Amino acid sequence: MAKNKTVFFCQECGFESAKWMGQCPSCKSWNTFVEEVKLAGATKHTDTKSMQAPTSLFSVTTLDLPRILTGYQELDRVLGGGIVPGSLMLVGGDPGIGKSTLLLQVMRNLVNAGKKVLYASGEESLQQIKMRAERLGGFKNDMQLICDTDVDTVENAIMKVSPEVVVIDSIQTMSMANVSSAAGSVSQVREVTGRLMQIAKMNGIAIFVVGHVTKDGTVAGPKTLEHMVDTVLYFEGERSSIYRILRGVKNRFGSTNEIGVFEMKGDGLSEVTNPSEVMLGGRPKDAAGTVVVCTMEGTRPLLVEIQALVTYTSFNIPRRTAVGMDFNRVNLLLAVLEKRLGIQMGNCDAYINLTGGMKINEPAIDLGIVAAMISSFKNIIIPPDTVIFGEVGLAGEVRAVTMAEQRVKEAGKLGFKNCIIPKVNATKMKRPDGVNVVGVNYVEELVNMFG
Repeated sequence: MAKNKTVFFCQECGFESAKWMGQCPSCKSWNTFVEEVKLAGATKHTDTKSMQAPTSLFSVTTLDLPRILTGYQELDRVLGGGIVPGSLMLVGGDPGIGKSTLLLQVMRNLVNAGKKVLYASGEESLQQIKMRAERLGGFKNDMQLICDTDVDTVENAIMKVSPEVVVIDSIQTMSMANVSSAAGSVSQVREVTGRLMQIAKMNGIAIFVVGHVTKDGTVAGPKTLEHMVDTVLYFEGERSSIYRILRGVKNRFGSTNEIGVFEMKGDGLSEVTNPSEVMLGGRPKDAAGTVVVCTMEGTRPLLVEIQALVTYTSFNIPRRTAVGMDFNRVNLLLAVLEKRLGIQMGNCDAYINLTGGMKINEPAIDLGIVAAMISSFKNIIIPPDTVIFGEVGLAGEVRAVTMAEQRVKEAGKLGFKNCIIPKVNATKMKRPDGVNVVGVNYVEELVNMFG
């Protein structure tokens, strides 16, 4: 009889090794290998009678299944228009960020709309879920609950109830009896996700899976978990802040990098329909070093404020700090200012902040960062009704950005009168009424514009 053997898995990426290693050769993470028992003879043998024959592509008929609306426009936008029947969706985020609260609110909206749902929890008891449901309120129809950590038990409940939508909270608490490792291990997470994927695809049931994240902000378990599911949603935001951002980083049925903005209240999460207005709340009007830029999150233009503080340093090495944006990008722009404009900032500290808790890596905010640093360095106040965006190259040129017309329209909706954008975009776009669009080719033109 074959013996069971011991293998080591990386908890970050799922890399398998016959011996323990300090650093994973795949993802380069340190001290992430855990020991697990691999069952002998676990390979599945497929019955030749049940094997499927290849099917012609032109003979396959598609069903135009309507999407299930969640009752939240912000969530529907991130999902690409609603929940796709038969899809497997992963929702990740820090503890206490609002994952379970949002999903319970979505289940409330679905049961009130006449949908049959099942909420499976491995972390809370029935009484705890009931208390949370009473705090949220609004339940008009009944909802089915099950509290168990065994996947077979949950599968039997799904087959018995035949729901349209299922919530698994969370994937790290679920386990399979034929896998010897503990719940939450690499083997368990991978096998449980595979079982849930089969249930979703074979029965046309949409399944939400809640996943914990590690200290680095990634979903705990192997990266194959993200590859197996259809949609990956991340909850972002500081726990001390009342605003939460739901970001879609993978979506097989819609565009990626869409975001939905929610506000945490006493009775749960409520959607924010105009996040630009929220991000600009409390903005100083007559202060140097503050600039409004427009960035694109998926198909949505979003106005945010960039603040810069450039001051002379008393140390030999000046300090550089960037919050909410790429630190190396800020250093690059500082070098462009010194080389192309002759502005010496080598003896100055530079602190750049993106307000509202946002994190943006889009190069379209380059021109706004440059304007904020020049405004702070020269103590020049940029008019508060001005929006600036554009990519800055190493030669000091201002390069074109995508969706410039949508950005200008969003600025006009919020009452901004002036937009400074790349000249390439300004010459090609249709200019909206009430907004003065100014195109610039080089950073020098921006400096001359404000003195």
